[in-house]
Amino acid sequence: MQDEGSELEATVGRKAERRSRSRREGRHTVWFGIGMFGLVGWAVAVPALVGVALGRWADAHYTGGPSWTITGLVLGVTVGCLNAWWWVQRAGLRRGAQKEDQDE
Repeated sequence: MQDEGSELEATVGRKAERRSRSRREGRHTVWFGIGMFGLVGWAVAVPALVGVALGRWADAHYTGGPSWTITGLVLGVTVGCLNAWWWVQRAGLRRGAQKEDQDE
């Protein structure tokens, strides 16, 4: 009988802590999700545009040889995708840590 009471007490304590943390941190809204989607988009677009700009500059100054614009685009998109992957991993790790906290 005493085990049931202490188990109930522990469960109520965990739920109260979870509610308190939720109120403290707030819930993410749809706007937060749209903002994250935009952040990932910009994380790819900006390096791609910088790569194209540098490639255009290199093509204007170094004629002949490979197309530096295409090379800059490929490198920019690659860097942008790695950047977006980093942001998604960071958000996923944060969410995983929060889920583990809730499970405890």
